[in-house]
Parts: sequence; structure tokens; C-alpha cells
Amino acid sequence: MKMVMIVYCEASNEIILTALKETGVRAYSRMKDVSGEGTETEPKLGTHTWPGRNDVILTAVENGKVEALKKMILRLKTEHPRCGVRGFVFPMEEII
Repeated sequence: MKMVMIVYCEASNEIILTALKETGVRAYSRMKDVSGEGTETEPKLGTHTWPGRNDVILTAVENGKVEALKKMILRLKTEHPRCGVRGFVFPMEEII
């Protein structure tokens, strides 16, 4: 199994959740109001100078679903470049 972390601009929440469900992923945890800086978009620090925040989704998936999630993220990066979506895949040892 893998843990997939998806970081994106909070304004794109509906786009991301819809795409996630289209890939067949139903279980996830969402963290709201995350701040930070990346390499592809402006900083999202929730300040007057750098407004906006990010949200983060964590989902534990079988290895076979990882490729579908990667394709979804790449598609969203092309179709919605301003949503600032990034994906990260981590090994996961077990679910308790």
C-alpha cells in the first residue's frame, strides 16, 4: 500500500474532490488552512502580502490505484494550472 498526499489551493477543493472520487478513491483525510511555499505557484501564507491557503488530502491506497491518482494529478495540473496541485507518494507499512 501507499500513502498519497495531495496539496492544492483551497479554492480548488470541489475540483479535487470530484476528480478523487472519479478515480474510485472514497476514503481520505483532509487538512484545511495549510500554509506554505512551493516551486510552481505563489506562496499561500494566509497573510495580506501572500493571501490564500492550501488544503491537503491524505489517502491510503492499494499499489494498483497509485497510477490512476498520478494521472489524475497530472491531468488537473494541465486543465487547472492555477489550482497548484502537487502529489506525493509515500510507502505505507500497515493500517491499524
